[in-house]
Amino acid sequence: MPAPGEPVHLLPRMLTAEAAGPVEAIKMAMKGYDGSPPRSAMIAVATRVDRPAIRLTNAHWTVDAAEIGAALGLERVVLVNDYTPVAASVTVLEAARGDLASLGQIPAGSAGTRLVLGPGTGFGAAALVPVEDRFAILATEAGHMDFGPVDAEETGFWPYIERVGGRITAEVVLSGPGLFRLAKALALHHQTQCAFGAPNDILTAAQEGNILALKILDCFSRCLGRFAGDLALTFEASGGVFIAGGIAPRMVETLQKGGFREAFDQKAPHDAWARGVPAFVIIHREPALQGLAALVTHEDRFIYQSQGWQRP
Repeated sequence: MPAPGEPVHLLPRMLTAEAAGPVEAIKMAMKGYDGSPPRSAMIAVATRVDRPAIRLTNAHWTVDAAEIGAALGLERVVLVNDYTPVAASVTVLEAARGDLASLGQIPAGSAGTRLVLGPGTGFGAAALVPVEDRFAILATEAGHMDFGPVDAEETGFWPYIERVGGRITAEVVLSGPGLFRLAKALALHHQTQCAFGAPNDILTAAQEGNILALKILDCFSRCLGRFAGDLALTFEASGGVFIAGGIAPRMVETLQKGGFREAFDQKAPHDAWARGVPAFVIIHREPALQGLAALVTHEDRFIYQSQGWQRP
């Protein structure tokens, strides 16, 4: 028997384009499962969760709790923001076990608020706030805050960054597509050809020592450090900042070289405070699953926003 909270069937990774909607995707993913039929579901979705039927920000799906429950014969379906379980995961992940990689020296820290954020397809962020003997999880849409240049170098290439919806936000720059936007902008600024066709090309080229790719990752690292430090100030995240998402684990060495931490710490007049905030990259392969397990097995330990459906 698995330990309480341990996954018994890991669903395969799929692209949203591979299925017409979440019902079809769940059915496809469950084909290899031969255990007892599930009675309920908790689904983490990459958008604001303010009603029981929502459309994803960066995909064509509508996630409808009632539709999913009825189609799969469930008793209850709960929808949460995708960074709610990532925030919960930092209560169970451990650096000593290899789940985390430190960014800079590890100060003593405190038992205060912890912040999770991460560049992936989009940009997610949530705060884990201790409230007496429980944790309140505050999911945010911080990735949609405006984001701008801070020095002469950034000012030089910023006009070349592609706008989305007429804006340059943190997500426009600090995401997988954002990494590619930075690549194109830097290439135009330096009057050279951008030889990359996708974000993965940049990460691979950097591993091979490509100069432009390394410069792109350094720029990305500094921008991420600056924004992470800003959010740490916003939430008084003295308990630590944890970088999740699909990109950071693939560029840990770049993040550890110093540019991230230098930008994170430059928060005058609060530089000393910022230097005392520990920062980590989450390198565990499935932090969201760990967090979901924590949420469902220790329900009374967490307070968080959710929407859902229950069989009448």
